[in-house]
Amino acid sequence: MPLHLAHAADLPTGVTTVFILPAGTHNLPDAAATDLPKEARQYVSDQLAADAKLVTVNHFSHHHYFVAAAAKPSADLVAEALRRHGHQLHNALKAAKTQEVYIQDLTEEGSGALALAEGLYLSAYKFAGYKTDAKSKADSALNRIVVTGSQVTAEAVQELEGVLQGVFLARDLVNAPFNKLNATQFADQMAAAGEEAGFHTEILDLVRIEALRMGGLLAVNMGSPEPPTFTIMEYKPENARNEKPYVLVGKGVVFDTGGLSLKPTPNSMDMMKCDMAGGAAVTGVLYALAKNKIPLHVIGLVPATDNRPGGMAFVPGDVLTMYSGLTVEVLNTDAEGRLILADALAFAKKYHPELVVDIATLTGAAARAVGKEGLVAMGTAGDERLLQLKQAGNRTHERIVEFPLWEEYADHIKSDIADINNLGKAEAGHVSAGKFLERFTEGYPWIHLDIAAPAYLTAPDSYRGKGGTGTSVRLLYDFLKSL
Repeated sequence: MPLHLAHAADLPTGVTTVFILPAGTHNLPDAAATDLPKEARQYVSDQLAADAKLVTVNHFSHHHYFVAAAAKPSADLVAEALRRHGHQLHNALKAAKTQEVYIQDLTEEGSGALALAEGLYLSAYKFAGYKTDAKSKADSALNRIVVTGSQVTAEAVQELEGVLQGVFLARDLVNAPFNKLNATQFADQMAAAGEEAGFHTEILDLVRIEALRMGGLLAVNMGSPEPPTFTIMEYKPENARNEKPYVLVGKGVVFDTGGLSLKPTPNSMDMMKCDMAGGAAVTGVLYALAKNKIPLHVIGLVPATDNRPGGMAFVPGDVLTMYSGLTVEVLNTDAEGRLILADALAFAKKYHPELVVDIATLTGAAARAVGKEGLVAMGTAGDERLLQLKQAGNRTHERIVEFPLWEEYADHIKSDIADINNLGKAEAGHVSAGKFLERFTEGYPWIHLDIAAPAYLTAPDSYRGKGGTGTSVRLLYDFLKSL
């Protein structure tokens, strides 16, 4: 049974409940102790005084859990602590084989229940996978999370579920192996998401991509027996409040061998099914916006192909003519993501966009710069837009580290025989990649997000789990909604 997030005005008796208590609380409020005997109340108080993060009381027919809100310097960090408590709670519920849990926030603010539910919901994600034994295919025991109280509305709970379903969609796409998700299958999945959520999808095939002369996408695809796709997703409700659309561009390299500049393995090529995480995130954001009927006109562009060394594969030294007309000298075929993004960014100009944001697992340099704890950002959209993005990043804890696009970085991508080259230098590789993309963004404000580190995790990390994380879905939903 799929997991469902719901709202109830009142808390029933005799149900498994988690109570969120004010920071520093040792004595239980009456609302959290109505059916607890004196000894149990004392036990909970003693555990809270000992700084226990999660206190459990087993009533045999149900459980009560107690979580004290953390004392943090900002509301954003308090919310993140509650998300992490949600992960800890999920482990306890899983051990108890709990199917339904209620959440009641007894703090003065009363807003923490959504954050705890968010962490719990995300922790409950499980990729369906391809195992054939019945035990492996069994659903997670938890199938219903109910947020209670008058300080949270049913509409807010429903909206949160729509966003988290977008995250789950992105995770599913990233976790699918290449033999189950080539460029055509990826495009079909985007179209299916549109059918379900309510946005329009157009898929450009090889013939139309050739007609558009998308030299970057066509070059990266040359070594593959599978054709490329270019998917256009458009969500345009009648009550959209923006006259010009916001455009999201997602890198869709469904598997990256590095091409003839072959990646080493293990620890590099092995997990390259995740190299389309930017495209997956764009799909998840469009899905969440449409599901929740947010009044924004948003377009998603996802160029997709695999990058392989076979057949007529492009080679170092080739010169490509891009969709924009610029020429690019290829110095490394493993710097392919920027080539397909460049065509999509130039294509985005036709929409006269209010803002373009591209999302990509683009460089190891970004991963080394900030690790899995953050996302690299840069662009031309101006300080106000980047501040809004950072604020959304703090609210969702998908935090942004801004890097400069100083003019001197243009020297890193100079070519002797073409307009630019596709590699840059060893230093500041994430910035020279951004500087490359900037050349294709003339005519509109633009932000580049490099999600190379947090998009796919090889070890579990709290509610982000292991494998595809769906990173930037919650961030971009929050950001766009706030504009």
